[in-house]
This record gives sequence, C-alpha cells and structure tokens, in this order.
Amino acid sequence: MKQEDRIRYAKRALDGIALGDCFGQTFFVPEEIACQRIQDREILKSPWHFTDDTVMAIGIYRILEQYGEINQDELAKVFAANYELDWHRGYGGTAHTILRNIAEGKDWQKAASEVFDGMGSMGNGGAMRAAPIGAYFADDLDKVLYNARASAEVTHTHIEGIAGAMAVAAASALFLNKKLGRYLGEGIDFLRDIADTLPESDTKYKILSAVSIPKESSIEFAVSVLGNGIRLTAQDTVPFCLWCAVYFYASMEEALWTAVSALGDRDTICAIVGGMVSLVADELPQQWFRYMEAPEKSVFFK
Repeated sequence: MKQEDRIRYAKRALDGIALGDCFGQTFFVPEEIACQRIQDREILKSPWHFTDDTVMAIGIYRILEQYGEINQDELAKVFAANYELDWHRGYGGTAHTILRNIAEGKDWQKAASEVFDGMGSMGNGGAMRAAPIGAYFADDLDKVLYNARASAEVTHTHIEGIAGAMAVAAASALFLNKKLGRYLGEGIDFLRDIADTLPESDTKYKILSAVSIPKESSIEFAVSVLGNGIRLTAQDTVPFCLWCAVYFYASMEEALWTAVSALGDRDTICAIVGGMVSLVADELPQQWFRYMEAPEKSVFFK
C-alpha cells in the first residue's frame, strides 16, 4: 500500500471516530430524553464537540503520519501535551492520573503500570483510538496487532485494555479490506476472525459470545450479553461495538443510531463504531460532518 493511501485511510478512520464521538456525546442527557430522541431519530443541529476519544485518536494519527509506526515514547508525549492543552474533554479519572504524571515527567511505563494496584488499566481508552492503526496497516495484520498493542500500552497495561485495542484495530483492517475486495467475511465469520487474533482474555470470549446474537436481536438483549461500556472497561465495551459494526456497517447512520441505542458510554461506543464503519460504509452522512467539531481545525492537530 502506498504511503499516501495509508495516511488517507487513517484520516478517514479518525474522521469516523470524531463523528461518532461528537454524535454520541450529544446523547448524554437524561435517559428518558435520550431514548425519545433516539426513537424519533432526532439530532441536534448545534455544534457537536468531541471528547478525549477524538483527542487521543488525533495523537495516534499524527504519530503514524510522522513515524510510520507507533513510537511509544513520542505517543506518550503527544497524549500528555494534548491533555495539558485542554483536560476538560471527558477524560476518565485514571486517565487524568496517568496523563498528568506523564506531563510532570514520570516515565510512561511507570505511570501506566502502577494504576489499580499495579494491575494496569483495563479501560476502553485503548480501543476508542485504535481504528486508524487498522486502517494504516490494513495490508499487514501482524503490524496491525503489534502497533495496536504498542498504542494501548502507553496508558493501558492490563491484558483486557490491550485486547480491546487489538480487536478494534483488527476489525478496522478487515473492514477496509472488505471495502477493497480483499476480505469476504461476514457476520459470524467476521467476529470469529477478530477473536482469533486476540490474546486470552474476557474481551476475546465476549466477542465470541456475540456470535450467538443474531442481527435481529433487540438492543436490550445484545447489551445484556455484551455490555454497553457503562463499566468503562474494554470487555464491557468492545464486544457490543463489534456486533453493531459487523451487522450494520452498510450505513454509517444506521450503525451510529444502533450504537447510541445501547446508551451506556455513548460517546465511546459511537466513536469506536464510527471509526470502524467509516472504512467500509457505502455512504457517510455528510450533513452530520457539518455539525461536528473538525479534528484538523482543533488545537490538538498540530
């Protein structure tokens, strides 16, 4: 794959993350109101702002653009610098701790590994920013997995946090290859192919659980089995995102409406789905892009 194509696909994934993130963020309102808006397919036309999901994905994209791979030391610096530019972007409590420590000069390996009594974070933060990696290395799955792991380790050293990032990156690569006619897997086979790339983890086995949930299942049932990110962990977030993307990838709008219907961690669920589906969907909702905060116009895109 030519370098310019790698960058173009990675940027497409970044834009998909940003769109999903901005869209999902607008549904952090009282649940009754959110459910009514989802039922009516009502979107807000005022500016949509992105969260830490997009800020960190911008960091991934810029590192890939500059180095052609995940340089962990430089990625840690970018994450910390962007955090200091605006830490009011919805970062989780553990992310605040890790990024503040890195910004103050602590080695990122130590900052990331010492949280949760030395177990490291199993959060969904590694997954939410991983789609550009799958897009960039789509012609080499080994590089996808290696770089996804490297990207997660800067903030998430627990195997679940790592597996979540690997799963989303692998799925993103497969979706792009599907778009390019290089991969034909659908539904159950797609989910199994993703699971086969992952280390032993709850995330892997919950993805395999998604195999038994048909497309026609209710969102409530899918959430009861797979989660919806309410626990903010990879294993409670990524399996539903993959199920949603695998069965609704033909339309970005439909995929995002399905994703936000899960409620839970709305911005991150939609960011993950948006990043993956942007690489394969036949159509993207151009009007929605006009409502959202554009990553390349932000202070973080430098």
